[in-house]
Amino acid sequence: MTIGRRTVRDWLVGAPLLAIIWKDILLETRTKDFLVAVLVFALIVIVVFNFAVDPTPATVGLVAPGALWISFVFGGVLGLARSFAVEKERGNMHGLLLAPVGRDTIYFGKMLASLLFMLVVEAIAFPVFAVMFNIPMSAPGFIPVALLATLGIATVGTLFSAMAVNTRAREVMLPLLFLPVALPAIVAAVESTGPALFGGANDVQWLPFLGVFDAIFLVVCSVVFSFVVED
Repeated sequence: MTIGRRTVRDWLVGAPLLAIIWKDILLETRTKDFLVAVLVFALIVIVVFNFAVDPTPATVGLVAPGALWISFVFGGVLGLARSFAVEKERGNMHGLLLAPVGRDTIYFGKMLASLLFMLVVEAIAFPVFAVMFNIPMSAPGFIPVALLATLGIATVGTLFSAMAVNTRAREVMLPLLFLPVALPAIVAAVESTGPALFGGANDVQWLPFLGVFDAIFLVVCSVVFSFVVED
């Protein structure tokens, strides 16, 4: 397959960020480590909450936003834990660091790949959630909330995944490092999801808050990542 006079491979080589994303996509299509782990966990949490709480109109509005983001966040942590673990196990991390690209390019490539996988899982899990909790599947107001919150989770999670991968108990260390920092974004996501799904008074402060959170941590995490991988 060609794009003009250049092959896809040449095109990706000329765009290191896209090459890293494409590498992760190809690896995921072969192993299914990220998607299967996150999707299965998210669906299990949704099913458990559905049986634990009687989804009546009075309770759904209170419980559903939290249940939805618990499934997304903790499922995402499982997937993010595999993001750099796979690179380390296969010896690819040294190859990435030796590539003639900036460390920030590696960070953004890994982060965007994780973001893409998480959004795919959310797109599959949300209809199941909507059916079980008897809420409308069409909720356009939820889309910006999901995008901004998932971006924040992927932004912070990618950095701490790179930190935790060099520890013995990385599956334990990642949540301990990640959750305190990502908690403001998770709270904002839960607070924004209720009005987005069920209507009512929407507290407009939460979406700008998520945008500011994402902007700050995109800069901070890309800078800190350079020091993390050097160590």
